[in-house]
Amino acid sequence: MQQDLEKYVTSSRYPKKLEAKISSLSVAIIHEAVELQRLTNWKWWKRSQDFNILLAKEEVVDILHFVIQASLELGMSPTELVEEYSKKHKINKKRQELKY
Repeated sequence: MQQDLEKYVTSSRYPKKLEAKISSLSVAIIHEAVELQRLTNWKWWKRSQDFNILLAKEEVVDILHFVIQASLELGMSPTELVEEYSKKHKINKKRQELKY
């Protein structure tokens, strides 16, 4: 699906070189994460608002779009992405067991 969407993104501002693409996608991921975080009541000095789970889900999906695009730019197949995730998951689990 992401490869299909990529056909519609024709902005001349999208970088041509791999490193610049990854940098731009990283910035997009960070900004989408900030949008997700802004939906939470992290500002203890402000009146809290109801957490909008539907908007939160939308922001998570926005992040996922950019993560998938970055994986495509790096030449990762879906299988490789899952394999790398699984490897890192094992490392993270072990770290938690060892009170990292």
